[in-house]
Amino acid sequence: MRRAAVLGAGQTHHRTRRTDVSMAGLCREAIDRALADAETDWSQIDAVVLGKAPDLFEGVMMPELFLADAIGAAGKPLLRVHTAGSVGGATAIVATSLIRAGVHRRVLAVAFEKQSESNAMWALSVQPPFTAPIGAGAGGYFAPHIRSYIRRFGVPGHVGAMVAVKDRRNGALNPYAHLRQPDITLESVQASPMLWDPIRYDETCPSSDGACAVVLGDQEAAEASSRQVAWIRATAMRTEPTFYSGKDHVNPQAGAEAAQALWTAAGITDPLDEVDVAEIYVPFSWFEPMWLENLGFAGPGQGWKLTESGETRIGGRLPVNPSGGVLCSNPIGASGLLRFAESAMQVMGRAGEHQVADAATALGHAYGGGSQFFSMWVVGRHP
Repeated sequence: MRRAAVLGAGQTHHRTRRTDVSMAGLCREAIDRALADAETDWSQIDAVVLGKAPDLFEGVMMPELFLADAIGAAGKPLLRVHTAGSVGGATAIVATSLIRAGVHRRVLAVAFEKQSESNAMWALSVQPPFTAPIGAGAGGYFAPHIRSYIRRFGVPGHVGAMVAVKDRRNGALNPYAHLRQPDITLESVQASPMLWDPIRYDETCPSSDGACAVVLGDQEAAEASSRQVAWIRATAMRTEPTFYSGKDHVNPQAGAEAAQALWTAAGITDPLDEVDVAEIYVPFSWFEPMWLENLGFAGPGQGWKLTESGETRIGGRLPVNPSGGVLCSNPIGASGLLRFAESAMQVMGRAGEHQVADAATALGHAYGGGSQFFSMWVVGRHP
């Protein structure tokens, strides 16, 4: 396969309600920043890949069609990707595959969500035929899985609050983040209302309007760039059913197999030692230690110890979500692409105040649905 790289990335300012822009304006805000960061323009883009979460989240069916002109896809190939909450990551991987296969030289990947124009809780509570009802949105669905993790490994009750404090303080360093709370404390998180036991108000993600875009290029385009690019060393996607006999919601098989395939393809044998920074999809704080184990950074029951020791802070052994992550900005369709873009920004040295020193290898990760869709990539300073 041909080599591919991230040439530039851009994102919007994420807010509860972006009433100043339409869906098209939201996408253009991110796209214009990505094109400027890549030092390129619309004429150089060969195809566009757009991702967003379920159409019910905005109540607009197939929004990619009316957005085609605004996102630069008029007269160009346009693909729509949908894998629930992991869609942003899947969007980047589909765009990468077009370059690696030699179909296109430069591809624009863009993902968005404008949740303020609909009701995500209602959209998540629709009961399709032959499926278990979800009457309390994502939080009510995932809380039992977190309780299972706590019981299985005897995890101390303060670990979730520690993650929330870390990520919200990281978000205060990110000018685009929705929630920026430099003064948040362990005590204030633990005093916040309980929403879905054991998830408290300050341990959950916000509902955001926002968008993200990345410009991807082939080897020739990357080598012609005057700026540092992020070489895509490996990608992986795996899926599994939402429910089946023996499914482990604490450590999903699809996530573990995707991670193993990713490390093998990237030539990484010890992720904890060889990865400098990780942008992991953590919509509820307790998922940080769970996903550290699922991804192979820690053994079963050891992820929370890595978190508790402070090793996942900026300056620690494995900084996790220096951007603030999903706990600070959650435009669902774009949340995964933000993880991928932020990982690329780290190795390109363009992460601003939340830059991890000497970051040369980074992970971007996303999951979606009932933990059945997983997308991830490894990017580096060198091919």
